[in-house]
Amino acid sequence: MISDAIDTLKALLGDRLNQSISDRNLHGQSESHFATTPPDAVAYPTSTDEVRAIVEICHQHSCPIIGWGTGTSLEGHTLAVRGGVTVDFSRMTAVLEVSPQDMTVRIQPGVTREALNEELRATGLFFPVDPGANASLGGMAATRASGTTAVRYGTMRDNVLGLEVVMADGAVVRTGTEARKTASGYDLTGLFVGSEGTLGLITELTLRLQGQPEAISAGVCSFDTINQAVAAVIDTIQMGLPMARIEFIDAATVAAVNQYSSAGLPELPHLLVEFHGSEAGVAEQSETFGLIVAEHDAHDFKWATQAEDRSALWKMRHTAYYAVLASHPGAGAMVTDICVPISKLADAVEQTSAEINQSSIAGPIMGHVGDGNFHAILMIDPEKPDDLKTAKDLSERMVTRALEMGGTATGEHGIGVGKLDYMAREHGHGWTVMSSIKRALDPQDIMNPGKLLRQN
Repeated sequence: MISDAIDTLKALLGDRLNQSISDRNLHGQSESHFATTPPDAVAYPTSTDEVRAIVEICHQHSCPIIGWGTGTSLEGHTLAVRGGVTVDFSRMTAVLEVSPQDMTVRIQPGVTREALNEELRATGLFFPVDPGANASLGGMAATRASGTTAVRYGTMRDNVLGLEVVMADGAVVRTGTEARKTASGYDLTGLFVGSEGTLGLITELTLRLQGQPEAISAGVCSFDTINQAVAAVIDTIQMGLPMARIEFIDAATVAAVNQYSSAGLPELPHLLVEFHGSEAGVAEQSETFGLIVAEHDAHDFKWATQAEDRSALWKMRHTAYYAVLASHPGAGAMVTDICVPISKLADAVEQTSAEINQSSIAGPIMGHVGDGNFHAILMIDPEKPDDLKTAKDLSERMVTRALEMGGTATGEHGIGVGKLDYMAREHGHGWTVMSSIKRALDPQDIMNPGKLLRQN
């Protein structure tokens, strides 16, 4: 049935349906530890009408469909675990409408966050969600992405006002309105944001924008222990200080970024922080933060008010994953994340760090600790088969701890195929409800099958 669908798609798309081994393998890879799982073909649509036609053909032939943005997800979201057709949105990159007075923008799904903010520079507005990778906005919505700025501006859930979605049978649905709120019916926008492509393909997004702040100040400081750094975060949050970002990197991560980016930081746990607002407000917030971290014996405090210094600081943070990989030549990584209530953050980080230190593998820790979310990069030597088992065991203990603390198996990476085993434990009967929604909207289970839910 897949071959029949591909034959029909060739007539529709011509050379924009690619079956080359190299392109299929590219779309079968993951940023994390999963084995390459290529689709049978890759489609490159240029419009919603073409996406609708692709889905209708695949629906007719019961052919799996996997959406693809830039391929930066970490839990195997875009792997073609049952074969089928990957729909690559890299040719749907138009910024359709900017509404400065409404502070909204309407875009196609292939637009990346960096490209959007470049387009918005002259308007005095920006899109705030920053997962680090230059991901596509459609993919970010599908995975309910967040990142370094979520502590102030929220996740994709908070910043998507409306969507256009092609459903499993080819029907096109528009959700949301241009109004900032509604009390009209089910929240279909919220249903599709975070659905990981299992309910439909996003072909258009309306996003909430923010005004560029008058002043920005960023800082970095070190601590002797992880506990001191995390305790400083908790105190900062409890003080109600309006941080735009507050990030944690442990000593192992610092060592890697020093080598990779010539950062020159002391090899100790660090906090990286940023404040947005008026000149007076930012100055006051920065001073207060300095007093808070001083109470936790912070060292080497440095402020960066120049744009180039701030850019260098956050580039260092955003490339930390690649720095860690580079520090272990030839190794791969299992990248996992959890999120816990702020009151439990220090215990969660300390216990995770202790377990990793007692294991046979390295596992640098970093995270968006302002909202209780942190990551472990569990290093895997391909010459040592036991490394992957050790990494999975560590990840399992991290998730178990998070759930026992009232947290979640993933704060931003999502479920994909990597964290399917935890869904029933976290959601109980709620996971059954999700499966019922999936069966109602996609009875053939062709939309990104094998991810997020287990269907027959």
